[in-house]
Amino acid sequence: MMVIPGGSFAMGSVSGSEEDANTPKHAVSISSFAIGKYEITQAQWFSIMGTRPGMFKGDDLPVEQVTWKQAREFTRKLSEKTGQTYRLPTEAEWEYAARAGSESDYYFGADQTQVPEHAWFDENSDETTHPVGQKPANNYGLYDMYGNVWEWTMDCWNTSYEGAPVDGSAWTSGDCSMRVVRGGSWYNKLKSIKSAARARYSSEISYNSRGGGLRVVRELPK
Repeated sequence: MMVIPGGSFAMGSVSGSEEDANTPKHAVSISSFAIGKYEITQAQWFSIMGTRPGMFKGDDLPVEQVTWKQAREFTRKLSEKTGQTYRLPTEAEWEYAARAGSESDYYFGADQTQVPEHAWFDENSDETTHPVGQKPANNYGLYDMYGNVWEWTMDCWNTSYEGAPVDGSAWTSGDCSMRVVRGGSWYNKLKSIKSAARARYSSEISYNSRGGGLRVVRELPK
């Protein structure tokens, strides 16, 4: 787990971007939190849940084909086992952690030609996930924030950021049968590999290997 310092940032994209669901860009304040250095691996999932979901197999591969409800159950059991409070990140926490202080499309700048150096996606994945931590970490020391597998967040889906929370909390209204996923996957094209890119999946469906991964947040003492 990496402790992320609190602060404020501009969440989303400017109006007129290719992804209208990422607008309007708005200021959000975040309290400090701890987030997984890596996506949850299959070995970690097995140690808590006793199962090995997903199409791709390997202890160091990120777990995939996990529903939102299963991801929530994982954090519940992890909290119970450790005595600490674990949960999925809010959408705002996820983007704040992915940006790592940057304001551009990517934590490393705006040059799209550099994306293959930092993410597993359709251009370089060979149609499979990869062991976590093989690409460079961002400035917060987090790996695979782009690509490999989509990552669940706590938030309900809304088609824009109109009325979104500005305190870093989860958006618990809207279409709560659909939950926000972040980061893109091995299957996705370049447009999904951005700090602000977002998509939605049903909370109850186990999607194919394009979706259903996670990393966890640990709440810090107040």
